[in-house]
This record gives sequence, C-alpha cells and structure tokens, in this order.
Amino acid sequence: MRQPVFKILLVGGIFALSACGEAGKTDVTRAVSNAAAAEAESIREIMLTVAEPREAVAYFQRQQEIEPDEIDHQRGIATSLVRAGRQAESVLAWQKVVDHPDSGNEDLVFLADAMIRSSDWAAAKIVLDTIPPTHETFARYRLEAMVADSNRQWDRADSFYETAVDLTTTPAGVMNNWGYSKLTRGDTDAAERLFTEAITYDPKMFTAKNNLVLARAQRRNYALPIVPMTQEERAQLLHTAGLAAVKQGDLDVGRSLLTDAIDTHPRHFEAAVRALQTLG
Repeated sequence: MRQPVFKILLVGGIFALSACGEAGKTDVTRAVSNAAAAEAESIREIMLTVAEPREAVAYFQRQQEIEPDEIDHQRGIATSLVRAGRQAESVLAWQKVVDHPDSGNEDLVFLADAMIRSSDWAAAKIVLDTIPPTHETFARYRLEAMVADSNRQWDRADSFYETAVDLTTTPAGVMNNWGYSKLTRGDTDAAERLFTEAITYDPKMFTAKNNLVLARAQRRNYALPIVPMTQEERAQLLHTAGLAAVKQGDLDVGRSLLTDAIDTHPRHFEAAVRALQTLG
C-alpha cells in the first residue's frame, strides 16, 4: 500500500518542480522584457530632449521602419522635426500623427503648434477649434492666446493667457509673450509688470529682460531695471536702451548708452560700435 502512495507523491513532486521551473522562466522573461522596454523608453527620452535633432529624426525613422504602425515613433519624428527647425515637414508629420487611429487631443495641440511655427495662423485656429473645451492644458491655452493675439482679439487673448499661467508652474515664457502682447497694444505699465514677473520666475530669461528695457524706454525711462544680469547682459541691455533712445529722437542719451555698452561688454561689442559710428 505504501508503494503506490510514494509513487503518487513522487509524481506530484515532479509536477510541482516542473511548474516552479515554468514560473521561473516566465519571471525571467518578464524581467528581460521590462528591462528592454525601460531601456527603449530611456533612449526615446534622450532623443526627444538632448540628442542632436537630425540624429533624433533619423533614429525615429529607423524605428518606424521596424514598427510602421507605432504612433510613438511617428510622434518622435514630428517632435524632432520641430526641434530641427524643419517646420514645413513637421506640419506634415504631425498631420500623419493626427490621422492615426490612436491619436488624441494633445496631438492636435502639437499640430496647431507646428502650424504656428510655420506662420499658418488661420490653419492653427481651425485645428484648435476642433479640440473639445474639456481638454484644458497649458499648451492648448498658450496657443489659443497666441492665435487670439494674431487676430487682435485682445480680451480673448488676455483670458487665454491668464488661464495658461494658472495651468503651469513655469509661467515665465507665457508671461513674456503676454507682456509683449501688452507692449504692442501700447499698455507699457502692464507690459513692464508682466516682464518683471517673468524674470522673477526665470531670472535667466534674457528675452524678458530685453523686453522690459524696451517697455521702459517707451516711457523714455532708459535706466536699466534692477534685475539679475551678467556683465555681458548688462552691455546688451544698454545697447537696446541706446537704440530705443535714438529711435525716439533722444540722440545724446543714445550715444551715451551705446558708449556705456561698449565699455561694459567684456569683449569687443561690434554691434554697439557700428551703431555709435552711424550716429557720428
């Protein structure tokens, strides 16, 4: 009686060991697969951010040849074309992404962005109008504000800018755009305030510093604002203030500012030298 029982236990043990072996193989396969996916995602992120744009375009094109229906490869190509400054091609690439069955509303936002970069504002507005109002993202409202600006719909632009600012923790760029919009409308006080706020969020944003100098210069206030700046930035801002003074007919002030810019710059400041020579 004991022998059959022993055989049953032995067979059961073999089956158990076999099952454990199969489970172990599955775990190893899953681990290898996860590691490969993680590595692929890491390479993708590098290509989308720090890789040379032409190299990134080529990389995603090779990946698409392997997996032609994978939408992430198509997105990678489109994003990299934008980074490479190949705007006309990027519009076509984003249109291909939008036509993919797995595309979403954010892809429409990227298509509109590519169109704006190509100066096709009318087409960008048409695309933005197809996005449902429930898709509330910083990128969407930033573009909505820019399109409204281009159509001189000031109240609409202000509303979109305000919404965009509330939807991001890094609003310096959109504040700078909003400030420039205010500056073009002649609202220098609001422009100056927005440029100052932009610099508060990003003390290294030279564009906002330069725009702030322009806003102050429109009121004939040519003194540099009290904001963080390097010696070279100070020279460049003095140059901006000098040119603004000359444009407004304040020639003596302009000469003085341009001379200060040349003296301040840590290297030879050719642009300021030429401007001063032009004044005679």
